Amino acid sequence: MKKILFAASECVPFMKTGGLADVVGALPKMFNKDEFDVRVIMPNYTCIPAKFRNSFQYVHHFYMDMGQLNFRPHVGIMTYKYEGITYYFVDNEDYFKNQTPYGSTLYDIEKFTFFSKAVLAILPVIDFKPDIIHCHDWQTGLIPVFMKTLYKDNPFYWGTKTIMTIHNLKFQGIWDIKTFKKFTNLPDSVFTPDKLEFKKDANMLKGGLVYADYITTVSNTYAYEIQSRQYGEGLDGLLRARHFQLRGILNGIDYRLYDPEHDSDIYATYNSNNFAQKKAENKLKLQAELGLPQDKNKFMIGLISRLTDQKGLDLVNHVIENIADDFTQFVIIGTGEERYENTFKHFQWKYPDKVSANIFFSEQRAHRLYAAADTMLVPSRFEPCGLTQLISLRYGTVPIVRETGGLKDTVIPYNEFENYGTGFSFTNYNANDMLNVINYAKSVYFNNRDNWNQIIKRGMTTDFSWGSSALQYAGMYKWLSPGL
Repeated sequence: MKKILFAASECVPFMKTGGLADVVGALPKMFNKDEFDVRVIMPNYTCIPAKFRNSFQYVHHFYMDMGQLNFRPHVGIMTYKYEGITYYFVDNEDYFKNQTPYGSTLYDIEKFTFFSKAVLAILPVIDFKPDIIHCHDWQTGLIPVFMKTLYKDNPFYWGTKTIMTIHNLKFQGIWDIKTFKKFTNLPDSVFTPDKLEFKKDANMLKGGLVYADYITTVSNTYAYEIQSRQYGEGLDGLLRARHFQLRGILNGIDYRLYDPEHDSDIYATYNSNNFAQKKAENKLKLQAELGLPQDKNKFMIGLISRLTDQKGLDLVNHVIENIADDFTQFVIIGTGEERYENTFKHFQWKYPDKVSANIFFSEQRAHRLYAAADTMLVPSRFEPCGLTQLISLRYGTVPIVRETGGLKDTVIPYNEFENYGTGFSFTNYNANDMLNVINYAKSVYFNNRDNWNQIIKRGMTTDFSWGSSALQYAGMYKWLSPGL
């Protein structure tokens, strides 16, 4: 039986700030239990909901060297079994007593350096020797580094392979080399341009990409894009050099969590056979909830997103007055950069019958918008995979996306002549191109409702559950660590 350890900074249902948590929460459940023993390790944040933390079981504790710091931090081990998966939680309130999982950059780098080393130190204590440690994003980037430097002479770790998965290359964990030496006590030979050095600083994700046995990312197109200067965030040369050990495996979504036929958060449940009437009912109820005019014939555009530059919101800002016309309602859910929060608040004030700015995040309201909206706008500057368009397809909400990363891999552009496709897309990062595609989608919605409903049905019956992706990961695990 293959033993796999997922190491990550967050995981559904314990802690979530983004799509990383959805992946780490859903993927381990998808493997054949007769072939794989998949476990997950993450920090024991004090902000994990009490309904979970109160059930965690104490396993052991010890004190660990932490670089050149003049103290030995406490490493507590807690465990909890949830939906058939064993979870471990690294306990240290000096690092993980917080209201949110992330703080200042320097503080995060120190605590995730501690976490990365603690993951390896814990394994002999719990008597779990993984065949593969699957590391997710920069917060775990030092695990492969420690494995092949500080721990290379320890027989317990011999034979264990590491995989580094990039969920978003933009975030890398960068600070000065002197500070990294203090936190890690890694030798000078590690801080060179072919290893951790990055523009005279040190880079945790780069370390993981150099020392890991294999690299994955979350869509085929993104795997190709990050080898270019435009999307490579300064690491494109390294990724091109390792392209034989790099592949994209598309993310999926948990079809139990996102199921319009059994979703208790939405007003009216539905499936691919009765969506036309039920989505209209959801729209009317959400319009009432948001204080918008109740009219099932309005073209409702949703936008559920972190409000940041990456998500293409400068394009939206440029043409929002043209988007929100007399036939359209635009509903935004999300938080982020103040300028975008204020932009959407302003347009809600200016057009209260057309724009609803929900500058917070509510899982329930997000589900209701997926069920009510006609389209979901995802105009990202870059998008490693994206879950929004996958959830939208599941809920019969037609995605309008920019052709980048996983958006390009998952949304088939509508072709009116041959009547196929599951959404609408534009190629250039250009506000007018985006607006033209939105207007084209509107024209199909208002003038050819039969074709529109066929687009919805194709999207709802396309399978983006984790099954296919899990098979690809399983094959990779077996290939990387052959034998029993």
